[in-house]
Amino acid sequence: MPETPIQIVVFDLGGVLVHICRTWEEGCRAAGLPAHEGWDHPESRDVRRALNTVYQRGGMESDEYFAGLAATARGLYTADEIRRIHHAWTLEEYPGVAQLIGRLHGAGLNTGVLSNTNHSHWARLSPPVGHPAPEYPSLRLIRHMHASHLLRVAKPDAAIYRQFERLTGFRPGEPGSGGGSQIIFFDDLEENVDAARAAGWLAHQIDHTGDTVAQMTLILRERRVLD
Repeated sequence: MPETPIQIVVFDLGGVLVHICRTWEEGCRAAGLPAHEGWDHPESRDVRRALNTVYQRGGMESDEYFAGLAATARGLYTADEIRRIHHAWTLEEYPGVAQLIGRLHGAGLNTGVLSNTNHSHWARLSPPVGHPAPEYPSLRLIRHMHASHLLRVAKPDAAIYRQFERLTGFRPGEPGSGGGSQIIFFDDLEENVDAARAAGWLAHQIDHTGDTVAQMTLILRERRVLD
């Protein structure tokens, strides 16, 4: 292998390793439910955003979250229907994920996940050891799995990157450039990539509409992380 300071490749989940719905309408279709007009009422939008922030940071239980969203729905959806849409939001793995993780481990590199997510999604994406993982088997291969609702902080807050470093022992590099960083990070959201770079990580934005594994493989080759 060529010389490189990179010791761990860290991924976001949704839009990088796993397809997810991007709109309420997509989520309704995936759940087999109608997308009622009026859901996106301006008075409800900020309330839902605040609920999602609390839920992603581990500040409420799933039932409380679904009930809270239903209370903003003006009778359009029940809490159970919102639970179904939420469950349907995460779709299948992107093609080639297991092969990429295998290549990285074969090259002597570590792998990690740093995801903004919540308890109900995490239970499917990263079930406890000893439980089956039929939906997302490739994620079982990743060695360092970390999520916002467990860390009690979410991207792009700088604290979540420091938490990951503390828990895994891998070091950042020069803030802004990532020079000398042991960590390379892939995310589909610009604000999360910018925050990772500010934290001293090498970070790259991935286009969730394309072949994400091909994009990451090309970057890893250009960075001399993979042959």
